[in-house]
Amino acid sequence: MRSVNSVPATVVGFVALLAAARVVAEVTEWPQTIQRVSPAIVTILVDHPRAFDGEPYTTTQGTGFVVDADSGLILTNRHVVGPGPSTARAIFLNREEVGLEPVYRDPVHDFGFFRYDPSKLESMTVEELNLAPDGARVGREIRVIGNDAGDRLSILASTIARLDRRAPDYGRGRYNDFNTFYIQAASGASGGSSGSPVVDIEGRVVALNAGGKARTMSGYYLPLNRVERALDLILRNKPISRGTLQTTFVFESFAELRRLGLTLETNTRVRNAFPDQTGMLVVERVIAESPAADRFAVGDILLEVAGRTVLNFTELADVLDASVGRTLVVKLERNGRELSTELPVTDLHAITPREYLTVGEAILHPLSYQQARHFGRAMRGIFVAGTGYLLEAANIDRHSVITAIDGETTDDLDQLESVLASIPEGAAVGVRWVARDEPLRERFTVARFNRNWAVSRRCGIHASSRWTCRALKEPVAARSVEPRSALYRDAGTRQANRAARSLVQVDVVIPIDGVDGVWERRRQGTGVVVDTGRGWVVTSRAVVPHAAVDVRVTFAGSLEIAGSVEYIHPLHNLAVVSYDPAAVGSTALRSAEFNPLPVAPGDSLHFAGFGAADTLLYRPVQVESVEAMDFEAHEEQPRVFRDFNIDIVSLSDAPEDATGVLLDRRGRTVAMWLSWYGFKQNVHGGVAAELVMEMLDQLRTGTPVRSAEVFWKPVTLSDAREFQVPKEWIERYERESGKRRHLLSVFRIVPGTPAALALAEGDLLLAIDGRTVNSFRDVERLSQRPSLKLTVLRDGQVLALNVDTVAFDHRGLDRMVFWAGALLLAPYRAVLVEQGIEPVGVFSSLYYWGSPAGRERLANFRLVEVNGRPVQDLGSFVDAVKGLPGDAQVRVKALGQFGQPSMVTMKLDGNFWPLRELRRGTEGWEAVDLQ
Repeated sequence: MRSVNSVPATVVGFVALLAAARVVAEVTEWPQTIQRVSPAIVTILVDHPRAFDGEPYTTTQGTGFVVDADSGLILTNRHVVGPGPSTARAIFLNREEVGLEPVYRDPVHDFGFFRYDPSKLESMTVEELNLAPDGARVGREIRVIGNDAGDRLSILASTIARLDRRAPDYGRGRYNDFNTFYIQAASGASGGSSGSPVVDIEGRVVALNAGGKARTMSGYYLPLNRVERALDLILRNKPISRGTLQTTFVFESFAELRRLGLTLETNTRVRNAFPDQTGMLVVERVIAESPAADRFAVGDILLEVAGRTVLNFTELADVLDASVGRTLVVKLERNGRELSTELPVTDLHAITPREYLTVGEAILHPLSYQQARHFGRAMRGIFVAGTGYLLEAANIDRHSVITAIDGETTDDLDQLESVLASIPEGAAVGVRWVARDEPLRERFTVARFNRNWAVSRRCGIHASSRWTCRALKEPVAARSVEPRSALYRDAGTRQANRAARSLVQVDVVIPIDGVDGVWERRRQGTGVVVDTGRGWVVTSRAVVPHAAVDVRVTFAGSLEIAGSVEYIHPLHNLAVVSYDPAAVGSTALRSAEFNPLPVAPGDSLHFAGFGAADTLLYRPVQVESVEAMDFEAHEEQPRVFRDFNIDIVSLSDAPEDATGVLLDRRGRTVAMWLSWYGFKQNVHGGVAAELVMEMLDQLRTGTPVRSAEVFWKPVTLSDAREFQVPKEWIERYERESGKRRHLLSVFRIVPGTPAALALAEGDLLLAIDGRTVNSFRDVERLSQRPSLKLTVLRDGQVLALNVDTVAFDHRGLDRMVFWAGALLLAPYRAVLVEQGIEPVGVFSSLYYWGSPAGRERLANFRLVEVNGRPVQDLGSFVDAVKGLPGDAQVRVKALGQFGQPSMVTMKLDGNFWPLRELRRGTEGWEAVDLQ
């Protein structure tokens, strides 16, 4: 018996057959669709060479697709095009590459356009995809086709689940879309798929892939309403008007609207007139000091704009985009009351930055609408897109807003440039700024404007899509230094007061990352005044790692003046900086007195120096040992100077985190108590006064330091016997070595030196010029001559070898080159030692993201050829690249960490990464453009 509500079996079977047929059709149609649309899809390799509007320097990739083949238009995401400068190229399905020019990036929504020259394609037949905004439907099968996770072409299947998802929130301070719905589907796309087309089975693009959440496998797609309009205007060569009330709206359901105070009458009227609508727009946020700031309130329900009922984002955008510069009547409902007001429609493009200014490597531009929303403040002030060394040294945060400099308001770039021109080079002035994390608190910081390390520019994009730059107004002349004096406070005892007058604090700012392996921006430590007439101060290389630094010297904790680097010891942890003696006036300084006699375990001394709190410490200490320095290198600080061939003094009761001097009972310096850089543990130790005195004599006389360029390690006499050292040599060392019952063995040799040709690791040193030698200092003293006669034991055989020494001047680093976004140095000693490589070519110490070198990860390489032309040093490298066009394709032969060769090809970007040099002259360091 059959129920009256039952369906005949034949009908059920027929429906099932139809469903099965549809599935089979889709299975066969999707491959055809994908094959048809794939030639229109490209991988986009994009570099963002400047931090801008919250986005960092970036070397990244995304996806795009051709929407007009005749004009070469490619649609992708705004965050792929970038809000600021960008250089990009597209890779088509057949792997042909063409350059891209940005055409448009939307001020708010996540879409933008690139353009390529179709004539540049040699063999690729390009398809174009049609936009179908109305094709997005809940339940529709879609495919996301693009460059997912770095793959050339990846296809992700999904089904549209929502059309009214709120725009995804990528975090405070980052780019976030708003005033639009998003489409949601379950597709776990990754970074490289940004800008992929979301296509239906007919091959139409129904949405633009924009983001996702990996944890929930959700994909977020931008609807195409604004995209379609922008494309039409571009093709008709019309400006793309974009209007705003400087207000963020949110879509709320009618149930929530009733809780917000929507009257029953309005609710009924709207729902009857628009039965398909599920809610209305509500004011969520208004930009401070905007025209709407005192007209709108959070929670206001939008009813009409210009006499038109506006219930969703598309309708609102249609009205505003067509009304830029006009005043419209806006009707709202607030707490059950209907309100009406008139508001001007602001041009969105006018409140989107198109210029930036760079000074001291900081990237500064006007506060944008996008960032003003995050700060909750008016669109006034200068946004810090990148701090550079200038602002980082002043501890001013990235993504902050500068409101005033030197007491002058900085609301825009014109005001900023005028203020900067009034600040003399090297002057310290106050900066008022607001951090994004504390937008209600205005902070005050003193920044020092040393601008000689980088070229200052103002750059903008105007009529064309290319960014052009000009030099900033020249700052006023530096102020002459007037003598000032400081008084020392009472340190408690006569000995402490006497010691304090020889001690200063040395502060160093390191403007350029990666030089000699150093990445910190600031160093600080104690210095010892050794010559008040010349203004010389001795400190450590842990404080002054190389010559390319800014130095400040503080006297009596009260008077700070500029210093300069005089000497970098090539072998040991010592440096000399200088100050202008006339600048310290009548400050009661004294030159430290040195005692060259060695210290020994058990000696009672006094420590004088500065601790972590910059307070003077003076207290008794006792020598624990004097032994060879032997600490494990820090693996996270590679290619950095480390001291070798030195005995250091250890204390049984060493002061923590303090540096200074060790004094004998007469107040003479017997050792400098220093910190060392580049070791796994925190290393402090004493360097004998005798070595400091020798360094000062060499500086005064201009005598070069010479070195055999061999690192030695002690080998006990008992172990030496096992190495078959002849009996007569053992007996000789027993007679002549005193307390040091050991020999020295070759531990490492600096490549490319005469010693590397003559010596081998493991050689035991028996004599230099016939003299037994088993201390580091004795070897170093004897090495201060052009050639040495060494007697060594190798594999049981006594050999006589002649080894030339290497001479070092006192200047240290005096030149560096920036090219294609890479920092190039002469291969320096620490690199040669650590990697065991020859000093050939130029060393690429680092690359900057968003540059040609960044895309190729061109760091820790030696560049030995450019376009087949050999490169021996920085001079020959500059000669090889100086005449190349700014967009030239170059081939670079590079040697890797262990000497393995590779060929790197790059397209130069002379606009953002020109050939530039930092050189050290008699007046200090200067940045110079070379092309």
